[in-house]
Amino acid sequence: MDHQPPPFFKRGPAPLARLSFYATLSLALIFFDSRFQTLELLRQGVSLFTHPAQQAAHAPVDFIQNAGSYFSSISRFQDENNRLRRSQLDGADELLRTRQLEAENDRLRKLLELKGRQKANGRVTQVLYAARDPFSRRVIVDKGQQDKIVAGQPVVDDAGVVGQVTRVFPFVSEITLITDKDQAVPVQIVRNGLRSVVFGLGNGQLELRFMPANADVQNGDMLVTSGLDGIFLGGLPVAKVVHIERDTSYSFARIYCAPVAGVENFGEVLVLDPRETTPLPAQLTKDAESGAKTPTKLGAKNKRLKRD
Repeated sequence: MDHQPPPFFKRGPAPLARLSFYATLSLALIFFDSRFQTLELLRQGVSLFTHPAQQAAHAPVDFIQNAGSYFSSISRFQDENNRLRRSQLDGADELLRTRQLEAENDRLRKLLELKGRQKANGRVTQVLYAARDPFSRRVIVDKGQQDKIVAGQPVVDDAGVVGQVTRVFPFVSEITLITDKDQAVPVQIVRNGLRSVVFGLGNGQLELRFMPANADVQNGDMLVTSGLDGIFLGGLPVAKVVHIERDTSYSFARIYCAPVAGVENFGEVLVLDPRETTPLPAQLTKDAESGAKTPTKLGAKNKRLKRD
């Protein structure tokens, strides 16, 4: 009788079968996550446990950087403090005039029964590091769900619009910069009021699209947010036109812009609060409800024709 001894090591499925199984599983997870965001809760849970490890990993580097720059920055801070005091005294008259103009503007708006502009309130956050994806322009800040940060909030600095919050974790948040290829901001040209949309190019620049070739756009024009998207407040500086390519064979011009904010400079940014939703007037709401309940004359006529 032929008797074979049992194998010394137990072998499972073939390596090719295991490779095919895990590759199929990975592709399925990528597809369902990109379509239905099925792993979002898992990411937040993993972030909850990995955040302390990330903080501990960054602690030695932060300590060395802070210790080296502490002594060298004392004199620089003193000089900067003196310069700010002098500039504050020099700009005191302009500040008083600005306050007077704001009060006068509010008074005129009340006389004309115009709605006042919303105040820009927010939270100051610090940029920790850039995202790991080299094909995107995203940064991570030190505020998250614990600080009542929600996805969609606009992000600005002292010069203009920086980006928008796109993903929130318990302790940190992800901000997509306006130079990212998937980011778009409705803007308006300050000089003539033309409205359009500016898109990121992924290389630190922006492009003003959907503008006709004969549009009144010039180099140096300033672009500000139009506020039509309901996310960004109107009037926030976004970019400046730096180059225009006009070709009569194309319907639209190629307009390149440079962001005015420190988009690629990591530091402190301000996450603005979400805009307040403006409720519809009572008359419009009543008309909409009555229009939804009452059939139109044409619809009633069609029903009569069908019955006949």
